[in-house]
Amino acid sequence: MSKHSLVSILPAAAVWCFCVALSPITRAQQSGAQKQNAAPPALWNSPSIAPKQPNPPSGPPPRRDISGIWDAFAAGIQPAGVKSHAPFTDWGEKMANIYKPGDGPRKVALALINDPLDGCDPAGFPRDLFFELRPFKVVQTPDQVLIVYEYQRVWRAIWTDGRELPKDAESRWYGYSVGHWQDDYTFVVDTVGLDERTWLDNAGDPHSDQMRVEETYHRADQDTLELTVKIDDPKAYKEPWLGLNKFVLRRQPASFDIREMICAPSEAEAYKKEVAEPATR
Repeated sequence: MSKHSLVSILPAAAVWCFCVALSPITRAQQSGAQKQNAAPPALWNSPSIAPKQPNPPSGPPPRRDISGIWDAFAAGIQPAGVKSHAPFTDWGEKMANIYKPGDGPRKVALALINDPLDGCDPAGFPRDLFFELRPFKVVQTPDQVLIVYEYQRVWRAIWTDGRELPKDAESRWYGYSVGHWQDDYTFVVDTVGLDERTWLDNAGDPHSDQMRVEETYHRADQDTLELTVKIDDPKAYKEPWLGLNKFVLRRQPASFDIREMICAPSEAEAYKKEVAEPATR
């Protein structure tokens, strides 16, 4: 399965979802009388459109606060996988050869793809950061940070109550996460216990259940959040490496309505019958 469109780069099962099409409404930056005549912003299914001009400095960031709606725009789609990764171990190489992705350096023909997303399996973590990082909302409570993602309409709970990560816990699609403030503007998250069945990214890069993921969210100013993601998986990779490094996210207004982007099994089955299976004949 190829994923060429930067408007809606989806796994095969989600290609049929019309809800991801971008709205024609744009947010023109106008002033004075022009602003009075401008079309109002979309109140529902807000479009993810990068500003045409670089964002001006937005003032100092609030202390210990990463809440809000954040968007990487087209840069978050990442259809071809991470830009680079550490060398595979023998186990990692073996798994990489088993996985048959529809994009990236090891891209195969449509009929040969075995991406678990095509059957509507959860993307899992950290694939939801390395593929289809659409707008997401961060909510802070006294003992948790919650992240709600547009893609697959899933959420993560990051505990901030001082608990330790579990040892030898049952694997989860999105793992077990704890977070702490490194300083007043930097929030660090550690995640373990990840399900080995998920792919790391859209290029079919593997990971093991020994993987540990560290996310660093740095609030650079009021409207800018920088995300760094470190992968430490000694079973699959010969050394730790960065999947994202100071990846820029921009704050959206509080009125921004996050779209629904769900993989429906019925649509996946229709795609299989009408597109994937005929490609094998």
